[in-house]
Amino acid sequence: MAVNRVPVLKRCRALDLEPAFLGYDKKSNRNSQRGNKKMSEYGLQLREKQKAKFIYGVLEKPFRNYYKKADLMKGMSGENLMVILESRLDNVIFRMGFARTRREARQVVGHKHVLVNGKQVNIPSYLIKAGDVIEIREKSRSLQRYKDIMEVTAGRLIPDWLDVDSETLKGTVKELPSREVIDVPVDEMLIVELYSK
Repeated sequence: MAVNRVPVLKRCRALDLEPAFLGYDKKSNRNSQRGNKKMSEYGLQLREKQKAKFIYGVLEKPFRNYYKKADLMKGMSGENLMVILESRLDNVIFRMGFARTRREARQVVGHKHVLVNGKQVNIPSYLIKAGDVIEIREKSRSLQRYKDIMEVTAGRLIPDWLDVDSETLKGTVKELPSREVIDVPVDEMLIVELYSK
């Protein structure tokens, strides 16, 4: 399995991205950036794609497959792509506050701590649907790890499309998110332009 081992803060600086979008508390040092060079149209499109891939922790091939799937769906390809990325299981675990970062959420899912509709799912890229019930399995709830996580994520804002009970570490997907409620700083139209060349 391929894993992205790029240092997070270094990559955030390169993509001009605040680490907060990834769940990190650290502030990026904006002053350390060298003079902003004028970027070509292709450069801007590529940077938006890299930003989306980096935020959601998706590698090139699966990202391209998500785009193909989004392109076949009704509506705008770019908006569909963002909804697909947002409805990945690892992202939903992060949004529910059951993990501090998306990378940690991926690990939580991979270590078989998550149940979807009562069944164990250990695939981070599993796409959730409206009405799915997602919970941390009973054996894992008592672990110190989750007490620490819930302490850190207690103040985090949970999106309206999720209903979460942080006492029982259980949540329900009320509906799939629309593009308006996805607070990720990515211009998906540039990604569509890049792939439609």
